[in-house]
Amino acid sequence: MKLKNKTALITGGNSGIGLATARLFVAEGARVAITGRNHTTLEAAAARLGPNVLAFTSDVLDSKARGVLFAAIKDKFVNLDIVFANAGIGNMGSIEETSEAMFDEVLRTNVTGAFLTIQAALPLLRTGASIILNGSTAPIVGFPNGAGFYAASKGGLHAMSRSMAGELAPRGIRINVVAPGFIQTPIWERVPLPADAVNAMTKRLLGSVPLDRWGQAEEVAKAVLFLGSDDSSYVHGSEIIVDGGVTGTMYGAPVYRG
Repeated sequence: MKLKNKTALITGGNSGIGLATARLFVAEGARVAITGRNHTTLEAAAARLGPNVLAFTSDVLDSKARGVLFAAIKDKFVNLDIVFANAGIGNMGSIEETSEAMFDEVLRTNVTGAFLTIQAALPLLRTGASIILNGSTAPIVGFPNGAGFYAASKGGLHAMSRSMAGELAPRGIRINVVAPGFIQTPIWERVPLPADAVNAMTKRLLGSVPLDRWGQAEEVAKAVLFLGSDDSSYVHGSEIIVDGGVTGTMYGAPVYRG
């Protein structure tokens, strides 16, 4: 088992990539704390994951909830070996359609929330611990007409991780980013667009994926497992892209095939 005797925190662990990662971590021997804002889905996830999982209804931007979370983790786990800062929100809208409130919500949740999670976790992180941020290919490929502010938030995470890597290196704490592409998760069900518009958009998106299919949350989870385990003990300040080839071999996509 790759994570035997290790402890982990996964924010947003009640669905999608977070839940798939929690399931894999438990299977690899870890004790895992998961958080989420939806109490119902959080409790359902914890029930499926079993006794090695602690579930906390917690918002990454709620300072009081954050204090309760890390006090409980310290009481139950004493220390942390892995933090997967996965909690985030996706939203879409053109430049003209994006309100200031929407822009602020995405930036604060995706960037500030991750920063505050890491800041609060640091006193519990042992030498050799691993922090993983859930980034995206959005700031790399430049997806127009729909995700400029989302890309800005994820680009902020990528930049922040590099600076944090320099600061944390003397403490023996690694930090890396996993950057998913088009992954089939519940986030797509919450896109505030008509169903036909979403279907048309996803059809266009998948045409740009060289492997010609959606990625699965479990495939991203395997990359997170690598970054969280000792298999990646010399990987620091790096990014692992999980996107079916979009950023690496764009012209291999179906849309360019004869």
